[in-house]
Amino acid sequence: MHPIERVTVTMPHEMTAEIKAAIATGEYASTSEVVRDALRQWQRSRREIAWSHATLCAEIQKGIDSGPGEPSDLVFARLRMRLAAETLAAE
Repeated sequence: MHPIERVTVTMPHEMTAEIKAAIATGEYASTSEVVRDALRQWQRSRREIAWSHATLCAEIQKGIDSGPGEPSDLVFARLRMRLAAETLAAE
């Protein structure tokens, strides 16, 4: 088992009331259990944010590595021409 260290935390009355209510309903066995659960969720959230950031950076790099883009006015002009040709062919 990991070594245990006692930590004192100060928080608003509303938060302690919520902790006590969770213990009273049996959702948690102790204040320590509530705090440990909150810290695990906080750690998970931080890992997810770090993963999302790394993924986003990788996707941005892929875009940069793919070369220069094409101006949107050219893309839309080509799409309009294709649509006009398909409309004429359908008539």
